[in-house]
Amino acid sequence: MGHALETRPINSPTTTTYILDSNVLIHDPNSILNFEEHQVLIPITVLEELDKLKNGKQTIAADCRQAIRLIDNILGIATPAEIEQGVPIQRNNENETSGTLSIMMSHADDKIATLPSSNNDNQIINDICQYQKSRPDRQFILVTKDINMRLKARGCGILTEDYHSDQLVSDIGLLTKGYLHYEDNFWDRVNEVKTAQCDSQTIHTIAKSELSEELYLNKFLLDDQGFVAKVVDITDDHVSLQHYSRESLMNQEVWGLKPLNIHQAMALNLLLDPDVHLVNLNGAAGSGKTILALAAAIEMTIASKQYRRIIATRSTQGLDEDIGFLPGTEAEKMEPWLGAITDNLEALHNDDESTNSSVEYILDRVPLHFKSLNYIRGRSFQQSLIIIDECQNLTPHQIKTIITRAGVGSKVICLGNLAQIDTPYLAATSSGLTYMTERLKHFPHGGSMQLQGVPRSPLAAYAEAHL
Repeated sequence: MGHALETRPINSPTTTTYILDSNVLIHDPNSILNFEEHQVLIPITVLEELDKLKNGKQTIAADCRQAIRLIDNILGIATPAEIEQGVPIQRNNENETSGTLSIMMSHADDKIATLPSSNNDNQIINDICQYQKSRPDRQFILVTKDINMRLKARGCGILTEDYHSDQLVSDIGLLTKGYLHYEDNFWDRVNEVKTAQCDSQTIHTIAKSELSEELYLNKFLLDDQGFVAKVVDITDDHVSLQHYSRESLMNQEVWGLKPLNIHQAMALNLLLDPDVHLVNLNGAAGSGKTILALAAAIEMTIASKQYRRIIATRSTQGLDEDIGFLPGTEAEKMEPWLGAITDNLEALHNDDESTNSSVEYILDRVPLHFKSLNYIRGRSFQQSLIIIDECQNLTPHQIKTIITRAGVGSKVICLGNLAQIDTPYLAATSSGLTYMTERLKHFPHGGSMQLQGVPRSPLAAYAEAHL
């Protein structure tokens, strides 16, 4: 089987039936297509849940609608009898079919009341128990991202699995940091190098066999002796590195902001590079993600005029749930949720005589627009800088729908902290931020950087270590 679910039984019957929970369809609306030759069952209770959520103001409403459309496309004009039997799933507009899709009805009569039917999860588990009793020749596996539901189902004798088909790393420690740090001197491990000057840049070309680590464009290399370089070209045989002076990187200044450590300096280099169209900054609270992105964005719209406007958005659970009930225009609704950005604007102008008037001046002068995620995913933006904060709360499918909005001449900056995920059923390994970092690391116009924590204050540093 092609997808990476947790386990497969060794002695599997010829027909395995996967029952999908609603959170799987919301996490990946195309998940139905990932079960190859096996049967997929959608409980009627799940369809009811999707129906309730499809017209809401939450970000997941669009995912619910897409899942419903896919189910409708597969079932087509099939009769109720054909649906009960299982409708073949067609993929890639080909005539070949593999696997079937059915709707699992809830039968009130002759039900095995394993759990009190007080909620939808229990209803689904009871229906699966009923199906297992009436079809002993089949193996049923419940696929859900809800850990507690998996525990309850296993207690009732049902096999369960998490949905992992878009999980690219098993351990978050394996995720690329965007740089390689070598102890001592980097050049001690290199036998032969060709160095050339090109447009005032120093380029080192090294045989690929000399470096055993995984390399890709825009990845940084640094050592303890002050060496810093960025991968600017890769062939089957050679790697080209652009040499940087650590001092010049640390002395970069954008809108009055200087980097506090080498990781911030490398991140700033990626943010200001016109050839890098996607920058992904991951780091703990206080590592400088937002203030770096904002300073670079203002510099590139006001000073160098590379972009016409800045679109700022933020993914939080509260934003999805509450924005519809807040008074005012969309910008006024967004402002409380984007306080981090205005806080950072104040920090950038701390030394001004009047910080408030400086921030108001910037907001008046900078074409900075606060937008909801629902607004972003329905539009296409040209010549824009799109800043997406709190990316760790997005599913892989959601992050794809947002990044694909970037039009000609646009740049996307994704900010996130994998240690602070607020979205139900998402973990660090299944977050859209992790998925995007791993999937796009070989994109020639992309770059990522894992920032190291810079304490906001001695109090914050002590609290981080001792609380």
